[in-house]
Amino acid sequence: MSPQSSQQSSRQSSQQSHPFAQYVRILGRGKKGSRSLSYDEAYDAMGMIVKGDVEAIQLGAFLMLLRVKEESPEELAGFVRAIRDTITPPPGMPPVDLDWSSYAGKRQHHPWYLLAALALADSGVRVLMHGTRGHTPGRLHTEDALRQLDVPICKDWQQVDAALAGDNFAYMPVAGFCPTMEELLQLKPVLGLRSVANSLARILNPAAANASVHSIFHPRYGEAHGQTLKILGQPRAAVFKGEGGEVERKPNANCEVLGLDNGVLQRQAWPRLLAGRADKIEVPDVQALLNLWRSEDSDGYGYQAVIGTLAITLQLLDRADEPQQALELAIKTWESRNRSRL
Repeated sequence: MSPQSSQQSSRQSSQQSHPFAQYVRILGRGKKGSRSLSYDEAYDAMGMIVKGDVEAIQLGAFLMLLRVKEESPEELAGFVRAIRDTITPPPGMPPVDLDWSSYAGKRQHHPWYLLAALALADSGVRVLMHGTRGHTPGRLHTEDALRQLDVPICKDWQQVDAALAGDNFAYMPVAGFCPTMEELLQLKPVLGLRSVANSLARILNPAAANASVHSIFHPRYGEAHGQTLKILGQPRAAVFKGEGGEVERKPNANCEVLGLDNGVLQRQAWPRLLAGRADKIEVPDVQALLNLWRSEDSDGYGYQAVIGTLAITLQLLDRADEPQQALELAIKTWESRNRSRL
């Protein structure tokens, strides 16, 4: 090949579109030309991201175009499936009963939801909680709170296996089963906005639990979460707007739960448990949790937050048929907790 033809070939090669460019182009053609990705396109796009076959500038553009458009259920489902295909729990691990995502952290109230999860574990429910930390300053994230409570943090699936077998509760950072998701979540302060990663992480259900519970920051995201879970074939799920974005019922507010039961989505109203407003705290901590767990303090707001959260999860697990029955069972579950756990 002559030098001239070699240079021409090089120019043509450099002008060829990057394989990922097609997905940026689909989202970025403007109001009339752009569209959402199909399930298969989303699956392929996230597969490329997980493999590292995407340039940084493409990834930033892709995430922000999705942010402006707002991700569709088909896109979320395709993204989730691509990530799940890379997750490999050990084959002999005990089945997880409840998947509990925890990615927001607490700023105005203590992390009462942790007591609900641990009380469930004491009742025989195997709970896998997953999350991340550090992406939002000024919040107490689950991993830090659990460390302060001396609850082990699982670094890999083998440690999850042991924790579930011994205590029915395991927490694993998302970096332990999907480092790419951790990287995407940590882009929030760089981009200045949440991205699809914040919704995506909550739906991952890495151990394929039969039931999963989800919290959303904004009500409009609830329907997208529910439809995504339906596309993915999730047997049972509950989605609601929790305190601070965590799976924690606000006892002083009415709560609407979007439930999924074998392909059927339906909304259910849960009435408030407390009247009036709750005072915000300056700094969330775990001492208040220890006091309530050990019956050394009768924090009314915290108690009702735990009982209310327990009730939603117990109905999700098909242990109760309606809110009042779930609430009564939640009280019994709480009273039967292992006080020496914490």
